[in-house]
Amino acid sequence: MYTAHPDRHADPSFYRRTGRSGLKLPALSLGLWHNFGPDRPVETQRAILRRAFDLGITHFDLANNYGPPPGSAESALGEALKADFGPYRDELVISTKAGYLMWPGPYGEWGSRKYLLNSLDRSLARMGLDHVDIFYSHRPDPDTPLEETMGALHTAVQQGKALYVGVSNYSAEQTREAARILAGLGTPLLIHQPRYSMLDRRPETGGLLDALDELEVGSIAYSPLEQGLLTSRYLDGIPEDSRAASDSPFLKSDAVTGELVGKLRALDEIASSRGQSLAQLALAWVLRQGRVTSALVGASSPQQLEDSVAATRNLDFGADELARIDKIVQR
Repeated sequence: MYTAHPDRHADPSFYRRTGRSGLKLPALSLGLWHNFGPDRPVETQRAILRRAFDLGITHFDLANNYGPPPGSAESALGEALKADFGPYRDELVISTKAGYLMWPGPYGEWGSRKYLLNSLDRSLARMGLDHVDIFYSHRPDPDTPLEETMGALHTAVQQGKALYVGVSNYSAEQTREAARILAGLGTPLLIHQPRYSMLDRRPETGGLLDALDELEVGSIAYSPLEQGLLTSRYLDGIPEDSRAASDSPFLKSDAVTGELVGKLRALDEIASSRGQSLAQLALAWVLRQGRVTSALVGASSPQQLEDSVAATRNLDFGADELARIDKIVQR
């Protein structure tokens, strides 16, 4: 029987208020993306979840199609909740999303009311829950009125199946309009989940972070390590057992160019001067200044989680360090 560590919430500074809401999220959240499913040992999955919670990571982030196969990550979490986390449900923030392809036919993806609400019901069944804490529209739908998509999120809250709502992969202008519609319905937009890292500055250059500041909406960055590029794994090229070597659709081998490896090595030198690994530097950079509420990390082992949490012990950057990072990335 799992008993959580008594000091799991000992560091109050690890938790950040989400926008203007009453909800606090840990600086690091655990994403159950590709490391939770039938192709991974169950005990390893449960060990990762337990260690995350013991370290104070109270937020587990999912989507309906996470796995593989789609849905299996939610099912895996459901088994873990039943086995280990029943007594701790009120200490957890569990989020899921709908928007990408989940089942065949015209109602299996995007942002219609039918798809979103049906998907949420299936997600709850897989996890064995009566509600999630955050339910997201995973991507904007070009063919469905935003009023319908946001109305479905509002309905999920009205039905008691979600406590808060969010959006992911929305532009700054789409986010402003989504927030306006939701405010009119009486369900505020809690959070946005964009892709953001030292190598992907679109939330900055596209004005999204500015919009979130103006709207007082929280943010949680996914892919802060750029699919593993911002780790030590690619400092000498492409390892045989890496994601890039497998020609994953999320990281192609031709993306790991000599120029990129040179940038990674230069960033690693900055990390070393700070007493951090490259991955820790990347996480600290995303969390600097407090504009990002939380950074999403994946893990294939408990040790990876421990290394990630260690990044939060040094989130301060000098102006010269930030300038050096910018010069390396932009050259």
